[in-house]
Amino acid sequence: MSFRIFKPLLAGARFGDRVVACIGAAICLALTIVVCAELPLAAHNLPIIVAPLGASAVLVFAVPSSPLAQPWSVVGGNTLSALVGVVMFQIVPDQTIAAGLAVGGAILAMTLCRCLHPPGGAAALTAVIGTHDVHAAGLSFAFAPVAINSIALVSLGMFFHRLSGHSYPHVPPLAGPSLQAAGLHLEDIDRALADLPDSFDISREDLNVLLSRAEIHAIERRTGRAV
Repeated sequence: MSFRIFKPLLAGARFGDRVVACIGAAICLALTIVVCAELPLAAHNLPIIVAPLGASAVLVFAVPSSPLAQPWSVVGGNTLSALVGVVMFQIVPDQTIAAGLAVGGAILAMTLCRCLHPPGGAAALTAVIGTHDVHAAGLSFAFAPVAINSIALVSLGMFFHRLSGHSYPHVPPLAGPSLQAAGLHLEDIDRALADLPDSFDISREDLNVLLSRAEIHAIERRTGRAV
């Protein structure tokens, strides 16, 4: 069997960066638990950390440049989604229907608030199918532990990425004169994205720099001289 099936799906993914991501996620998720353990959550029989934070850690540390992994996406996405889940559990008597509405409503809320974050769907679902203590906590569940967990993880992620040389929150690289001369503009990116039926997990600014660099390399390959 070919080992090509194990090739990373993400463009530009390097093994060294993945190792750094593993270390960062392991350390910072553990520290998040340590920090949140000091809060009086256990006294209310609430979890010290919620399971969706594991998925949030994958995004924050493995793909820190993703729009889905930015601080507002993590904190806002998880918190808003948990709020939606709590409300759906309280107003919809059928748990099955409440679960579906919670996830669908979470996607809508995150989209409107510009904080789309996939683990938010899990946070919404947790609020519906969680324990009696989660249900008893009501809307406060979205703030403690969900929001506090998210803030702690993001704060630790900022510190770790600064040490490891990554920008987080992500700042798109500046387009120098050579990139600006490549001929692509953000308007071209917007029109190209509008032509396609799907959305992509990369910002238009990063796309602009990436495609401009690719065009420069293509010119250098064709002409045999550096641009």
